[in-house]
Amino acid sequence: MALVLGGTLAAVLGVPLVGIAYFRVAGSVLGWAETAWLIGWMAVVATVILGILLWRLVLRPVQSLTGYAQSISAGQAASPPRHFGTPEFSALGQSVIDMGDHLHQRAEHMRAYADHVTHELKSPLTTLRGAAELLQDGGLSQDEQDALVSRITNATSQMTEQLDALRRLAHADATPMRGTSRLVEILPRIEKRYPSVAISVQQDGTVPFPPQTLEPVLDHLIANASEHGADRITLSVERGGMAIEDNGRGISPGNRKRIFDPFFTTRRSGGGTGMGLPIVRRMLEAQGADITLLESPSGARFWVEFHR
Repeated sequence: MALVLGGTLAAVLGVPLVGIAYFRVAGSVLGWAETAWLIGWMAVVATVILGILLWRLVLRPVQSLTGYAQSISAGQAASPPRHFGTPEFSALGQSVIDMGDHLHQRAEHMRAYADHVTHELKSPLTTLRGAAELLQDGGLSQDEQDALVSRITNATSQMTEQLDALRRLAHADATPMRGTSRLVEILPRIEKRYPSVAISVQQDGTVPFPPQTLEPVLDHLIANASEHGADRITLSVERGGMAIEDNGRGISPGNRKRIFDPFFTTRRSGGGTGMGLPIVRRMLEAQGADITLLESPSGARFWVEFHR
């Protein structure tokens, strides 16, 4: 971009000066009319060359990028531009493409989860409607009324959990806050919520997330481990990442590839939404990190890799 701008300014300044100098030197040799025509054609040629360069290096990349952004905004499939002209436009274009991909993926996740929630809410809504009709008809014994009230309470809890998971998923992709934190600063608040789980820090260190991100990530992972029978969890900040290991029942080989899939849960009968680990991954991705499940002889071992 600096070359384009510098060349344009140099041409605007230099061509008239060259023309004036050449006019004074060649005017007495070729004649004033011939010299004027020659200078005019030189200006035309210089303008054409400059125009082609500006079109190729500035105008065409901007038009291509604008068309791509408009297609993505309209929800249409579009291929990203192949040519951006200058390094500055290349960086800008790649940023726009990455932003478009991120927004598209986020919209797809939200749409899929909205469809899932709509489907999941039909069952508790049917329960609520049936229980309300039976209570309205009357003639029920006290035990039958208590059973219906219990069904209403369970259905309400199920709906609340689904809606809370949807809210957490929406916030998981929020603009990340910058900052750092340490495990020993976060754990005292988490330990109060899980008194039956022994949480220890094998090696502390600086985590490149603010406490507002690290705490819910650890909270999700510890809650998930506790629900799967773990009573001891070890945390360790190592070079380039953080390890979280528990002594729970572990994850079966058939489920290892699916645990980060939205809506996948082995605890649906117990009220699981299947969104805990997907939300953790989305929160970490928003911070420029990722999480994977490692091989472990017992329990489960997760690795959070820092990319910045």
